[in-house]
Formats: sequence, structure tokens, C-alpha cells
Amino acid sequence: MVNCCGLLTAKKEPVPLKSVEVEVEVRDHMATVVSTLLYENKEDKPLEAVFVFPLPGEAAVCHFSAKIGETQVVAEVQEKQKAREQYDDALSSGLQAFLLEESEQSPDIFSLRVGSLPPGESASIRLDYVTELAVQADDGLRFCLPAVLNPRYQPQGSEGGSFQVSSVPASLVPYSLSLSARVSSPRPISKVESNCTVEPLQYLNTEQTQATIKLGAGHKFDRDVELLIYYKDAHQPTAVVEAGQDSAKPGTLMGDSVVMLSLYPEFPQAVMSSVASCGEFLFVIDCSGSMGCPMNGRERGQSRIGSARDTLLLLLKSLPMGCYFNIYSFGSRYDHIFPKSVEYSQKSIDEALKVVEKMKANMGGTEILQPLKHIYSQPCIPSQPRQLFIFTDGEVENTKEVVNLVKRNSGCHRCFSFGIGEGASSALITGVAKEGGGHAQFITGADRMQPKVMQSLRFAMQPAVLDITVTWDLPKGVSVTPLSPPITTLFQGQRSLLYAQLTGESSGATEGCVTVKYNLVDQPSQNQLHFSLNPTEDTGLTAHRLGARTLIRSLEMEKGGNMGQHNDGVKEKVVELSVQSGVSSAFTAFIAVNKANGEAIQGPLLRRNVPTPTEPEPIQPPRDSLLQLISLQKASGCWVLEPSLAAALGRTSKEVEQAKPALVNKEVWATILALIWLHGFKMEAREEWELLAMKAVSWLHAQKAPSVTECVEAGNALLGCKVQKDALGL
Repeated sequence: MVNCCGLLTAKKEPVPLKSVEVEVEVRDHMATVVSTLLYENKEDKPLEAVFVFPLPGEAAVCHFSAKIGETQVVAEVQEKQKAREQYDDALSSGLQAFLLEESEQSPDIFSLRVGSLPPGESASIRLDYVTELAVQADDGLRFCLPAVLNPRYQPQGSEGGSFQVSSVPASLVPYSLSLSARVSSPRPISKVESNCTVEPLQYLNTEQTQATIKLGAGHKFDRDVELLIYYKDAHQPTAVVEAGQDSAKPGTLMGDSVVMLSLYPEFPQAVMSSVASCGEFLFVIDCSGSMGCPMNGRERGQSRIGSARDTLLLLLKSLPMGCYFNIYSFGSRYDHIFPKSVEYSQKSIDEALKVVEKMKANMGGTEILQPLKHIYSQPCIPSQPRQLFIFTDGEVENTKEVVNLVKRNSGCHRCFSFGIGEGASSALITGVAKEGGGHAQFITGADRMQPKVMQSLRFAMQPAVLDITVTWDLPKGVSVTPLSPPITTLFQGQRSLLYAQLTGESSGATEGCVTVKYNLVDQPSQNQLHFSLNPTEDTGLTAHRLGARTLIRSLEMEKGGNMGQHNDGVKEKVVELSVQSGVSSAFTAFIAVNKANGEAIQGPLLRRNVPTPTEPEPIQPPRDSLLQLISLQKASGCWVLEPSLAAALGRTSKEVEQAKPALVNKEVWATILALIWLHGFKMEAREEWELLAMKAVSWLHAQKAPSVTECVEAGNALLGCKVQKDALGL
């Protein structure tokens, strides 16, 4: 890679993009993002600048405009082919034109073309989108501005990707980024955290329901910019009713009111305390070359594959006795440890861990479709619900095909997905979890993978919620059209978002009610939310656009993964909806032509690709003490008294042997010591080891061991702890 001076690409060509300025308006669970990109042509010939960049997979692009000198040109949404032809025609006529389109393979990649920028001229491009904020394991709401676009892997034999990406190391990115965010909510904002350097949170009112935060100067583009927003009482269900557009026709999506509901189902405690002890757990691990990249670009820490290996160890140790499991690794090809899923036992777990320890990021490209097809071709095991865990850095080009495959098989399994590292495709990670009735997690920067994965394992062990129905009770004269697909999964404490169009007006009543009914372990349950039909003050058209995007995505998914298989009726419906709502889709593009300047631009156009950042190489750190201890636990839940256990506890074998009460079985003593150490030294990581500790406690109860109190006292004395017997669950 050349050491660039000034604004140059890797090929030493000048880069016309100078800066990216981002303003974020967060309202409760929704965000509106306004990005301004400044282009400048310092060459002596007219330019076409091409910038391929990532956006969140859930985003709905809803405005695109360009300002050249004092002239502002606002783009309109058109059918994609028509927009491309109009762009080419404009350039060949010497006019300036701007084209923004979504990749057909993956809805989180966009291409922006700035055409015919004359020598010495600058253009300011404005791009607006709206997005939902995903709920994290700790109830934080995640806003992510993807800054890193990793090259997408193209499966062999597939058609070429729609966009060519040029990329450089983060340290050489030749444009700057500034970001400011304003957060407002009906509930107080308790804190906002970021993986980047930010200026302190500034509250705008005494109730602390409004605040602003800014990205520190000099952002290096070595990571996506992530904001985690925490509200007090985050689990309260809420409703936002948004008035339609005055200029739009009543009865249409944009002319009617739209309601967005955030629902948080609460399940009975009795049901939640019984963790399932069965299931077929299938772990699908990406071992492609890109998994050798570091988890965190800046710290040059553990690699993605190293983190995945540690997480697999934790998962395998936490599985219940009586379940079945198998592990798949994939790259350009795929392998599985066992020909078919095996029962969980000491023998099978030892065999699996030997293979896991040797896993490397050495399997080439990222072809996830074939291992999934193989899994779905295997018959399910009676009375063992299938739970699929997919770990990938999500750099594939056939996203829609993969998501469609999961959707077609959604009746026979639940799918939990984990996007690892900067630049993982949110469309892929969110799509497979949504269609597979599971839950998606993103692991970036300094995040530990383990707590997020353990939360998903707990979800997988929750009983499946069946027969979910949503009913609306609205005043006479008001009817409802759902914009969201039917809810197929509910998890305790996890949010479900619903969008619906409200048509008509009521003469009297101003309240509506929505009821969600479902069956949980053969018990009928329901949650209700009453909401006002009066529109919420000034939310722009955010809910309308997110509702339109939700409906567009559902329609795009309705037919097979390849665009050619879409039936024309669905495509027409998507184009109509996209044009009407001004929201991007796979079949449309934003096009703007500047006709203000009468003079045609002379001379051949130089094409300049604006580079996007990629990541550095990792260094492998030693395994930490918690994983060391966990690796020694047996499948049954117990530990064995051995030198490696003493070392993990920070004691000598002799000290451990001598402290053992006289009549106590060695395995009981070893297991109690491990539990004391976990409670005494690793409480901050409790969510990581809680399930395997429950297994250990169950094993101890089954032994009916005498002298437990004496063991706990002796163990505390040996390890220098003060853990109570009750706290251990004994």
C-alpha cells in the first residue's frame, strides 16, 4: 500500500470526497440520520466520483439532494433501470447528475455516483435515512453508523456483484467524519456510551429526557461508530401515532396516520425459572480468511476466530445433559464434527473441544448457503427443538438468498445470529434471526462476545411461544392495515415492533387498544396496550417511512432470493410503495439531474472510486482465568481435583488437597471450590457462567453430599473469599 500524500486513492489518484458530516436525531426507539458529504474536484478535467458505503440493514433512505454553488437539486425515487438510463443520458448530454442505489444482493450496501463535477467545482450531497434502534443484552438501544465496509465475499459460480468496492487501511482514509446526536424520549435518559471518543453527554432539560452528544475530533475510521442509549424504565410498552402528510391522498399509506408500537412481553416467573433440558443445538462457525481479523481494530487484540473459539467453549459447557449438538465450520467449503447430531456426554464434548481448539480462519471465502442447506436436509430429532447458532463476520454478497433459505425452513427451528467485528452485514445478521424466529447480536470493538451469546442461549432455552395473534380494538370509523409481518417469536424481556396504517376518523373515542395473545407451555397468556389516537407532536414522517420500509422488505422477501424470480406484481407493488413513500428499495433508485446550468460540461469524464476503510491484523492474547476454569468443567457439571484446577484457582495442588475436609468426595470439593471462585472473583461476568454454575449445583444436589457447609467454610478460607452457602444455590 503506498504511503499517500494529500487526497489520493490506493492508485495515487486524487480523492474527491473531502468530509462526511452526520447529524442524528434519536426519538425513543427511532433515529433520523442526516449525512452531508462534501465532494471537490481539484483536477483539471471533469470527474465522476463513485462512493460505495454501508448503511444499517434496517435503514430506510428517504431523502437525497445535491447543492452545487447556490443551486439545490432534490432527487426523486424512480424505478432503478429508468433512473440509471436517466443518469447516463444526463452525463452524455454534459449535464450534472447524481444517482443513489441500494445493492440488489444486500440491502445494507449503497452506491453513490456524483457525475460530471467540473474542474475546481465542489458539490455538497445530503443523504437522510431513518432506522430503528436494536435492543441489546443490557437493555441499551444500539445506534450504529457503519464506517467500515469490508469486501463482500462472492460465492463461486454466482453473478458478479453490483458494486465494486475500493478500500484502504483505516489510517489512510483521506476524508474526515464529524457526528453529533440529539436524544429525546418520554423517559429520562440515564446514560449514552460509545466505542469511540465522545464529548460528555449534555442534558438539555431538568427531567433529563433530552440530551446531546458529539463524536470527539479526529475519528480514525478504524471502527463503526456505535452509540448505546439507556433509558430509565426501558421495558415500558409505548405507542407513537403519527399524522399523515397533508399533501398525500387519504386512504394511502402517506395520507393516513401510522402507529408504531414497542411491545415488551412479560412471561409468568414460574415458566421462566424452568430452563429447558432438551434441544438440538447446532453451532455454525465462520472460518473464512476474514475471521482472522482482530475483534477491535485499534487495540489489535484477539482475532474474531479466537473469540469464537472461546465462546464455543463456554456454550458447550453450558448445554444441558440430555440435549444433542453438532458443530459446523465453513468457508469456501464446510465441515462438521459429527456426521449427525450426537447426544451430549463427556465423550462427545471432549471430542468436539479437541476440534474447536484447532479451528483457524483458513477456509477461504464465506459460503454460508451450503452448510445451511445440509443442516436443513437433516431430519429433526423428536422432542429436541432445533436451535441454530450462526457466527460470522457477515461479509457475503448473496445475503437475500441466505435469508430466504432460513425463512423457508423457519417452521422447524429457531436461528440465533452473531455479527462479529466491524463491518459485519447487518442485513444478513438481522435477516436470518428475524426470519428464523431467533435473536440477532452484534459484537464489535471492545465488546466481549460471551455475555451476548449467553443471553441468546438463555433465549434458546426459553420455551417456544406458540399461536401468537395480534388483535386491534379501535373506535367505529377507524380501520387498521398492518404494515409489519405477523409476529412469529416472542422472548421474555425482548422488544417487538409493530407498524400499522390507521384509516378513517372517529367522531368520539380517542383511544385504541392492541392485544397480543399467545400460548406458553400450554398456558394461554396475553399482553395489552392502550394508546391515544391523537398524533404525537412533531415526529416528522419517521414512523411512516419505517412502516413503508418494513412493508417493502416483506414484499421483497415474498419471492425467491434471486431477483429474476420476483413476480412482476410484487415488483410493481414495491416500486409504487417506494415512489409514494420516498423510501429506497431493491427495485428503485434516487436520481437528480442539475438542469440549472445551461452550459454542457466538456471533455471525457475521469472516474474516481472513493475508498472505504478496512481493518488491521490481530495478535493472539493468552486465555483468561475464567475460561481456564470453565474449560476444566465436566459435561455432568462437576469439576475434578487435578493440578490444572489448583492452578486455575491460583493455588498449589498441595494447598488444595490439604484444605479438603476429611470425609468429603474429591469431586464435590473441587466443584464447591470452583463455584466459590466464580462467585468470589468473577461476579462481573456472572451472565457468562450462570448456566454452567446451575448445572454444577444440580450435580451437587444429585450427589446428596454431606458436609456442604463445612466445605464452603474451608473453601472460603483457602481462596480468601466470603461467599455465603445460600449465594451458591446450595
